[in-house]
Amino acid sequence: MNSAAVSPADYLLLLADNALILGQRNAEWCGHGPILEEDIAMANISLDLVGQARLLYQHAAALRNDGSTEDTLAYFRNEPEFGNLTLVELPHQTALAGTARGDRDYAVTNARNFLYSAFMALLWERLQQSTDETLAAIAVKSLKETRYHLRHSRDWLVRLGDGTAESAQRMQAALNHLMPYTQEFWAVHPAEAAAAASGLGVDPRLLQADWEALVADGVAEAQLQLPPASGFMPTGKRGVHSEHMGFLLAEMQSVARAHPQGQW
Repeated sequence: MNSAAVSPADYLLLLADNALILGQRNAEWCGHGPILEEDIAMANISLDLVGQARLLYQHAAALRNDGSTEDTLAYFRNEPEFGNLTLVELPHQTALAGTARGDRDYAVTNARNFLYSAFMALLWERLQQSTDETLAAIAVKSLKETRYHLRHSRDWLVRLGDGTAESAQRMQAALNHLMPYTQEFWAVHPAEAAAAASGLGVDPRLLQADWEALVADGVAEAQLQLPPASGFMPTGKRGVHSEHMGFLLAEMQSVARAHPQGQW
């Protein structure tokens, strides 16, 4: 995304890309959940996220007024054009698990959902007062869904953290792995700065203290240690992604690109 000239649509795309990519990642559990109830729950969370992305892409396309549609924005942009957080594109593994094709770890999935949902619950709450009436309406709907996502992931954070020795070790490793990526929440993109200045959006730094309190409370209840959020600064918002993003997009976009004129 070109930081030299930003528009309201660019802010919407940041939000939409996060929802779409995390929805795609969580959908990888469909048919592979640890228990049937969780298989269904994770599928529903994925559908919520994709639904949020659709509404945001539709609104962004209308604002761009350049022939874009929700489908072209999701399926026909290339990796550098996506502005999602690096956190949401990572595989369901810690850095010590080997390749992205290795076994998925449900602790990583729920730790990520907890960290991200805690942030988005605070953001959607503020965006209900957006000067953009359409975005404010999207925020009202999305907040209800995100509060459920937060409650679900926090329940698993506590269940695994305060469970067996192995489950606690896995959840602690997941937090240790993911926490540094949350630094990107507070790295303000030009589109976020412009949106905050106009009243369309929110400066994410205003949410940091409340987010830290939410996360610390959940981690303490889980009897785990809160790791530092330090180290390498991810740059997904600016279109510089991890090595995992290209593989994710290739799988997600393959059908649409193979049949670009297809009507479904």
